[in-house]
Amino acid sequence: MHIKFKSHIHIMAKLISLRKGLDINISGSAPVNPPMNVSPALCAVVPDDYKGIVPKIDVKEGDEVLVGTPLFHDKQFYDIKVVSPVAGTVKAVVRGERRKLERIVIEPSAEADKCVTLDTKAGTDPTMVQRLLLDSGLWAMMRQRPYGIVPRPGVVARDIFITAFDSAPLAPEFEAFIADKVQMLDDAIKFLKPLTSGNIYIGIRPGSKLEALKNAEVVAFEGPHPAGNAGVQIANIKPVNKGEQVWTLDLPTLLRIGTLLSTGKLNYDTIVAVTGCKVSAPKYINTKAGADMASILAGNLAGNNGEHIRIISGNVLTGIPVSAEGFLRYPYYQVTVIPEGDDYSEFMGWASLSTDKMSVNHSFPGHFLKRAFCPDARLHGGRRAMIMSGVYEKVLPMDIMPEYLIKACIARNLDRMEQLGIYEIVPEDIALCEYVDPSKLELQKILQDGIDYVYNELS
Repeated sequence: MHIKFKSHIHIMAKLISLRKGLDINISGSAPVNPPMNVSPALCAVVPDDYKGIVPKIDVKEGDEVLVGTPLFHDKQFYDIKVVSPVAGTVKAVVRGERRKLERIVIEPSAEADKCVTLDTKAGTDPTMVQRLLLDSGLWAMMRQRPYGIVPRPGVVARDIFITAFDSAPLAPEFEAFIADKVQMLDDAIKFLKPLTSGNIYIGIRPGSKLEALKNAEVVAFEGPHPAGNAGVQIANIKPVNKGEQVWTLDLPTLLRIGTLLSTGKLNYDTIVAVTGCKVSAPKYINTKAGADMASILAGNLAGNNGEHIRIISGNVLTGIPVSAEGFLRYPYYQVTVIPEGDDYSEFMGWASLSTDKMSVNHSFPGHFLKRAFCPDARLHGGRRAMIMSGVYEKVLPMDIMPEYLIKACIARNLDRMEQLGIYEIVPEDIALCEYVDPSKLELQKILQDGIDYVYNELS
């Protein structure tokens, strides 16, 4: 890592250059054009997307809701609410095994933007700022490090980190849609300041319009993915130590806070990048949070001839596979469609030397081709014992030894997990390690299980 200062007209932003990481070149990126408006037939809110919340439902089927109407709250911290992104009717409350709340489905009405009334005159009082964020449901869109959970009310954050870009494969370009909203974003940052005893940092790409922000410490990151991850930015600015809490949020959440302050209304409109090599026309759409995939992908799947495809809410590294009847999951602003790969075979299987095969290994011809690939969802090899090859460190720009941390998670060795950085990292930070792993281990799941174990032991 190299740190230097990049100077523009009357503006100076710290520049951090990251060498570790990997940009995965996948075909099907969405051109940055004005987004097409798509009105969803249904929207859904999934409690599992809000880690740390044990949901207690506040609505029932048939209820009429507005934008901002609480759908459920946390059983322990009653003030933490997750609200409806649209006005309409609660169509279904879906429960799974042991009555677990799986999702709440809402059918939008003709007045889908009609919202609850909120008092936005919070000033600089931390209690009032926190109250507005809790009542609006925007609090549940922030995350706390350690553990990657929704922050607990009443706690003062050491620092707040805002990620203004996404470096994941085919990720949306947030910057293209905020040119006239810089002042609104700056006002939102100023509004958040009473919640921290330290600084508010915002991570941007060099040359971003957000270098003009006055109320945050602006840090520019150059380098490959995962440069856009909050965990990587925290680790390279001011790492989290035991006993400290920092909060993170993304640019769309900051924009929603700014919109609420400037208009007095909640807005859960969401710009989504529809991407992937099995999308016939990659594009941006403007829809609602939690929109149904049928509306998002209507008539836009390529080669609809019975080929098995995988629809991912999010990117190929960390996204959640959903069905064609599924929904856009939080915190993703992207849908990726790739081949499943289970309905065809090739000579020599995973060992094939086909130039269509994408690989980080120099043994495969595809490694040397500078073009976009169309990967499928196959494992390409079998799971085996962990190989201590040092390959994880090459793609993780954090001061962490991931191989030893994963072993400590498997062994449930709490002391070792603490020593090796469990408080600094969440599964998305280790997604590239999983991608390049020759052992085909489910590293994100192993790490999440380790984080859950530490949280349960210490809470």
